[in-house]
Amino acid sequence: MSTPASAPSEMAFFSLLARSGSFSATARELDVTTPAISKRLAQMETRLGVQLLNRTTRRISPTPEGEIYLSHARRILAEIDEAQTAVQSNTQEMSGVLRIHAPLATARRVVAPAIARFQLLHPGVVLDLHVEDSPDPVIGDYDITVLTADTRVDADVITRPIIQSRHVLCASPSYLVRHGMPKQPQDLLEHRCLRHRTPGVRLRPLVLLDPTDSDRTIELDVPAVLMTNDRDTLLSATMDGAGISVQPLELLVPYIREGRIRRVLSPWISERVGLVAVLPSRKFMPLRTRAFLDFMVQALREAMADIGEEVAKVESEG
Repeated sequence: MSTPASAPSEMAFFSLLARSGSFSATARELDVTTPAISKRLAQMETRLGVQLLNRTTRRISPTPEGEIYLSHARRILAEIDEAQTAVQSNTQEMSGVLRIHAPLATARRVVAPAIARFQLLHPGVVLDLHVEDSPDPVIGDYDITVLTADTRVDADVITRPIIQSRHVLCASPSYLVRHGMPKQPQDLLEHRCLRHRTPGVRLRPLVLLDPTDSDRTIELDVPAVLMTNDRDTLLSATMDGAGISVQPLELLVPYIREGRIRRVLSPWISERVGLVAVLPSRKFMPLRTRAFLDFMVQALREAMADIGEEVAKVESEG
């Protein structure tokens, strides 16, 4: 029989396995072999006398008994974390693991730029950044989950605004020389458009808003000559002259100044995208969580202030 001391480790293992969704992904994260993961799960199931996971060739998922165990495990692990936080709250030095979940583009452009400077200030904090474009991440598995502001979340979580970005249309000078500058939204129907597509979601019409005219809205079924779920690939293809795409205006400013890309159809925008940080509702918020969140938000505000005048100039130039 397992000793009580082994229970938290066993629960953490099963929580990770359920979140990863596969033996191989869990093995990579724990730096062990896939058979070792399978063996450990079998030992758990034998000890408990129940099957915890359904196995298929592509994915694993909790059984009803596994869901019950997982729910209790996550609660117990959160309580252990809170207990450790309460004990450590009297010390000034921050340490421990900070678990963050973010979509790929957000991880690269929002989270990653803050990591190096934060760890210079707090070298004892280890950041575990899980990058995944998941529409429904398990918020309880992380200290901070970064989501778009329109994502539906449970009422028992804490949300904090991070940043709001305007997405605009852009193209490279070489593309505009070959195909001309669109003068009105309907001109996009005759252009080569590059679209971002969320995995598993059908490509929708392009929505444009005119912020100078009470957000007057136009929907267009523009032709897409490239569809990709990776925004960085989309930006690279745009700068290489493949077509017109939608990008965050703030991201484009340095490329516009370098002459590598131009905004088109100003003042029309595609959307305003807000980002929020979602945190599990706990009595004790780890000091490292609050410190990193404050640091990241402040860094973004400073960056936005630095390029604020440039953004305004870009918008006035069109």
